[in-house]
Amino acid sequence: MNPKNPTNPINPISRFYPGPHIGAFFDFDLTLLKVESGRVGFKYLYHIKEIGFSFLLKVAVTNYFYQRDWVSDMQMARVMLTFYKGRNIEPLQAGAEEFYLSHLKPQLAPNILARVRQHQAAEHTLVLVSASVRYMLEPVIKNLGLDHLLCTDLEMLNGGQLTGQTDGPICIDVHKRDAIRKLADQHNLDLSQSYAYGNHHSDIPMLETVGNPAAVEPTHRLKKKALSEGWPILSFQI
Repeated sequence: MNPKNPTNPINPISRFYPGPHIGAFFDFDLTLLKVESGRVGFKYLYHIKEIGFSFLLKVAVTNYFYQRDWVSDMQMARVMLTFYKGRNIEPLQAGAEEFYLSHLKPQLAPNILARVRQHQAAEHTLVLVSASVRYMLEPVIKNLGLDHLLCTDLEMLNGGQLTGQTDGPICIDVHKRDAIRKLADQHNLDLSQSYAYGNHHSDIPMLETVGNPAAVEPTHRLKKKALSEGWPILSFQI
């Protein structure tokens, strides 16, 4: 079989090299999850009257531009982060698990979730890598049994009040790559044998970091890159 054929499946579990020194890095939105968690979350918050229509409209318009590459992933993230300014982290943390179980877990992509289970069976080190914020993602790694979380941390004042800024970089683009390399150094992961899954062209630095990258329902630019490199292209459904 032609190794440059992107329709070739990733090696089945029986052919994975086993061991915790091999990492499997999963993006969340539109990769492991079939939808954008932020959009689902903001619609939910609007329904329970935690945000107003004007904010929801601002996010929707920015997302429209983002989907067409008229604003960057960083600009999109910063618009969404303005929601947190002046809020307290505790109520958000308290409701995160219920929100995940009721609104996000049903939207997990079957084919990519199957990859998670295959990597777990091979005793690989599984890592969720996302621009989303920590309190939203902690229920995901708990429920799925993942080993590590690389994400965006919110800046917090004493008493748990949020500033609307981040504590450290937004986990996007090259920052995903840098976080993966740091984690690999800390846990002796062999990136040349590791796997990564992403959907967006901003995931390319992450995908290029490992020996076994795969594009999931990719954007046009990522699909073009995957075709040129011979990376597998996966769908949400089995």
